[in-house]
Amino acid sequence: MPASESEPGTYRSAGSAAMGRRPPAGPSWPVAQFPGRLDGAAPLAGRRIRVAVVGTGAIARDSHLPALARLAEEGEVEVVAAVDIDAASAEACCTESGIPHAYTDLDRMLGEQRPDLVTICTPPTLHRDQTVTALRAGAWVWCEKPPVPTLADFDAVEAAEGEDGGPYAAIVFQHRFGSGSRHVRRLLAEQALGRPLVAHCQTTWYRDTAYYAVPWRGRWQTEGGGPAMGHGIHQMDLLLDLLGPWSEVRAMAGRLVHDVETEDVSTALVRFENGALATVVNSVLSPDEVSRIRIDCARATVELTHLYGHSNAHWRITPASDVPAELAAQWQDFGQDVPSSHLAQLRELVASMRAGQRPRSSGADGRTSLELIAALYKSAFTDATVKAGEIGPGDPYYSAMHGGAPGWAPVVGEGVSA
Repeated sequence: MPASESEPGTYRSAGSAAMGRRPPAGPSWPVAQFPGRLDGAAPLAGRRIRVAVVGTGAIARDSHLPALARLAEEGEVEVVAAVDIDAASAEACCTESGIPHAYTDLDRMLGEQRPDLVTICTPPTLHRDQTVTALRAGAWVWCEKPPVPTLADFDAVEAAEGEDGGPYAAIVFQHRFGSGSRHVRRLLAEQALGRPLVAHCQTTWYRDTAYYAVPWRGRWQTEGGGPAMGHGIHQMDLLLDLLGPWSEVRAMAGRLVHDVETEDVSTALVRFENGALATVVNSVLSPDEVSRIRIDCARATVELTHLYGHSNAHWRITPASDVPAELAAQWQDFGQDVPSSHLAQLRELVASMRAGQRPRSSGADGRTSLELIAALYKSAFTDATVKAGEIGPGDPYYSAMHGGAPGWAPVVGEGVSA
């Protein structure tokens, strides 16, 4: 698995963790207050956007910083600081990347550097606290997936956003971006391929026993969930971005191989508001690894087959037999190849910042895949169909992905808290 797709825990924590604290799941976690909060709509025209990177592990060095470096070359951004609980890592990152300021404390960095944008590359258990802290300091946020461990956490983040003009918090869902997904999304939105009817979303990867020997893996509190949450979220998010809102889900989950708290495989049937039916499979038990989306429409089948990222060549459109060749050729024209990447998403985020507009993969648009995962777990653990919008405050799956379900919730007294 390439470093750019590392799961939580390969990142280094920062901010509140620098004081040895773990932010609780509840809404009462204290957030630093910064006098004279910056207005998210502050003028950005005519100057570079000031960026700080929080967490200096693999995902920051291999994906965030190269994307930022490219935009710095184009005069769009400047990286002013890096934050990590490990001072040596922060210093090394700054030296390697030419970043002027290294910190071990998020609050101090925000107070001294006042960045316009904070990119968060830390474990999911820290995302809520660090995102809210950055938003309240006036910075926009770009946070790695999974965004936060629960829907309650996501709603707390959204509540901390600015109103008109930001600041806003976006999630890194880079598979939505690039020329291939843009082209197919347009064809589907215009119904050029006919009505979507049947879909398949597959994230079938392989992780061995040694992978789960790392203590934080396979645990609800530290990983947030199993392959549905930590692996398949990218393809599910892309499927939702292409097909639109889902309406109901029926799912199953199992621990077939690994001795973990979470699942190691799940399957789901999803109905969309447009009537399309989809199957979703998320696995870490599959030696022949693939990430795949297939959508059968009335006039054509669209298929994406890749592993950790896609370009135009990974997409295939197969027209129905009665489609004119000229029209089919138009569908095959994806334009200039822009691969899915952190850079592709970051370009759009920077444009949204300069326009003072809510970016894609933030707010309700960013919440949809997390809600589907919560519904998948609820359906699997309760053996019931779950409707969109059903999980809210008071529902056990709103504040914990395991929902306290017997046989799935962490066992108190075994060194893990629920």
